[in-house]
Amino acid sequence: MKRQKRHHNAQLAVIGTGLAGFAASIFALERGITTAQVGNTGAIAYTSGYFDLLGSLGGDVINDPWQGLDTLRRVEPDHPLSRIGNDEIRTAFDLFTKTVSAMGIAYTAPGTTNRMALLPAGLAKPTLSVPRTMVAGIEARETGARALIVDFVGLQGFSAKEFCANMGPGWPGLSAANVAFPDMESGGTLYAEVMARALEVPQTRECLAERIREHIGDAQYVGLPAILGVHEPDVVHRKMEHLIGLPLFEIPTLPPAVAGIRLREMFEQALPENGLTLVAQQKVTRVDFDATGVTLFLEDNYGDVVIKAEAAILATGRFLSGGLVADRNGVREALLDIAVRQPDNRADWHRQHYFDTRGHPINRFGIELDDQCRPLDAKRNPVDERLFAAGTVLAHQDWIRQRCGSGVAIASAYKAVESAFKIMTNTHDRDVRGK
Repeated sequence: MKRQKRHHNAQLAVIGTGLAGFAASIFALERGITTAQVGNTGAIAYTSGYFDLLGSLGGDVINDPWQGLDTLRRVEPDHPLSRIGNDEIRTAFDLFTKTVSAMGIAYTAPGTTNRMALLPAGLAKPTLSVPRTMVAGIEARETGARALIVDFVGLQGFSAKEFCANMGPGWPGLSAANVAFPDMESGGTLYAEVMARALEVPQTRECLAERIREHIGDAQYVGLPAILGVHEPDVVHRKMEHLIGLPLFEIPTLPPAVAGIRLREMFEQALPENGLTLVAQQKVTRVDFDATGVTLFLEDNYGDVVIKAEAAILATGRFLSGGLVADRNGVREALLDIAVRQPDNRADWHRQHYFDTRGHPINRFGIELDDQCRPLDAKRNPVDERLFAAGTVLAHQDWIRQRCGSGVAIASAYKAVESAFKIMTNTHDRDVRGK
């Protein structure tokens, strides 16, 4: 088959298909900006599905993330969230969660306080917005209601007994049950994604609900690992809840997790239907800047692909996603070789003790920005006025320890799109005046 060169034109090009990349596309489309997005498989499948804003600071759990942001600006003024106002962050979270809910995965509206969301090992973490399929578990824990936690023969990475043992001291009304999943009773390894797709079939739901009902006893709630469908999970959740006869909730599993896979597949389907040009599962090999705009070069099995845009947002993530690369000479930004904030000595990447509560310095490596979300070069000048960046590729944040990964992704994506929009508007105004 003859290879061909394909061209796409857009106002904005988004590089990266993680949470920050898809958030940027959502905000751009809401702005009426024609957008093209490209990237390899992002790290969304490795997330819990929770949208954290800011859950911990200095090792302390934060109840009010908005007040926490005010503190963050005092103690960590270079943190990406410190450079964005609370009003902008609220707008970003509200718009993002409303859009995601309208696309097909219902989320709680971001409120004024964090909620302690359940984790697979029987722990809880502070987060701002959660999938509706997981809300009942938070409520059951808060009220101390009796709950049956169910796991499955052959499923790795989630144990109902472990969950109950670790959560039990603060939630004594827990019990555990081990159930054989319908049509997968051989005892071999089960995969949560396969189970989730199977539960989209009515007969499978009916059979599973019958098996769960045998173990309910005096339970007031039932908790399952997150397997309630990949597509339309709220529909699967509602129908399973009806069949079981009790409030039902999901608990995220270890990655790759169904909650993240749902988001990725929904974004890949819904956003193109809303006008996004999506070139998925491909990697940008080169980016050129000239007087006419930004040009992205990549290739797939059919030939070369060229994307021409007025501006671009770099949202390539950290090491797992390939946005940052480490070798014995240092850490570098993989696509454009943008300067990465890091110490001169490689010995300063890590602290002496692996479990040091302060975290390791390498967790805060990344590219630095100006106030318009433009990446800076080694001399602290913008790499290009039409290039912006968002997400965990940014320096000065420890998203795992601070429980702020989604917050950094969503807020910086919003800020980057707004800054790009201003550049486009100014350019168009100059062109009009020139004519």
